[in-house]
Amino acid sequence: MQSEYFQYALLAALAIALLVAAVTDLRRREIDNWLNIAIALGAPLFWLASGFGMLEIGFQLGIAVLTFVVMLVLFATGQMGGGDVKLLTALALWITPVWFLRLLIVMAIVGGLLTIVLYVRHRIRRDGSKIAVPYGVAISVAGLWIIGSHYVPVLLNAGISG
Repeated sequence: MQSEYFQYALLAALAIALLVAAVTDLRRREIDNWLNIAIALGAPLFWLASGFGMLEIGFQLGIAVLTFVVMLVLFATGQMGGGDVKLLTALALWITPVWFLRLLIVMAIVGGLLTIVLYVRHRIRRDGSKIAVPYGVAISVAGLWIIGSHYVPVLLNAGISG
């Protein structure tokens, strides 16, 4: 039961970090490095509390590396900001592969909706500058959705039956 409490605490810390990332990205269009580092460093504690073996840890690291490489290409072509690259890579360390694919789908939907809203707002204001989409918001919303829809119910069921 102790590990479930620790898992809850880590997931709560991750949720708070994602909220901070979303707010700072909305306000300043940047996500602080210290926040991305904290998210990444929390993942091994979550692995330990969740009883991950070497195979699961290897998968998490592999997904994070793949995420970083793909996002780096998007960064190099000006499609994604550096903070977004680091945030999604750090989040990839937490989320198991199947759920990470779901996170990417939710992220794309939220990011698309956010882009449409910002585009309409941009047109109404007749602003000629380039639209800057705070994609950290979409990443954070998707991460919060995964925490709420997958991890919390799993832990609740473990606590009830265990």
